[in-house]
Amino acid sequence: TERVTTLSLQIAKKIIQQNKEAFKEKLLEDVHIASLLHDIGKIGIPENILNKEGPLTEEERETVEKHPEIGVAILKSIKELDKSLLGVKYHHEKYDGSGYPEGLSGDNIPLIASIISVADSFDAMTSDRPYRYRKLTPEEAMGELRLNAGKQFDPTIVNIFIKILNS
Repeated sequence: TERVTTLSLQIAKKIIQQNKEAFKEKLLEDVHIASLLHDIGKIGIPENILNKEGPLTEEERETVEKHPEIGVAILKSIKELDKSLLGVKYHHEKYDGSGYPEGLSGDNIPLIASIISVADSFDAMTSDRPYRYRKLTPEEAMGELRLNAGKQFDPTIVNIFIKILNS
């Protein structure tokens, strides 16, 4: 979570720098909170599924895919988190509309969720996971982000993130 938060904040800062008129510092606060809480719904997913080595069954995958909505259910009573909840709920949406929970696409995906999606995916690719043989190098992960820009990821966010990593 700390790595995802750090990466998400770097992306948000760059977006604010590039367009100060459209984005205020509130974006930074909302991204900070959302990135810290984006996977809170996983507390409602059985540990044996989260830590399973190897591929998930269809039923297990459907269970895991409930975590964004579980997270929103946990946090929705806190009114100050309205914008941050968009990141919690939609960080698994894909730019081409094939994600979950609602199958949003393109600009219909909230910016905060697109930011967290790129940061979270990069972190997942470059970290050890029980379901994968080996982690990717940062260079390999950047290649995957580029390859999936416009499909899984917002291409603008990918471009910003790649520039951050290269600097």
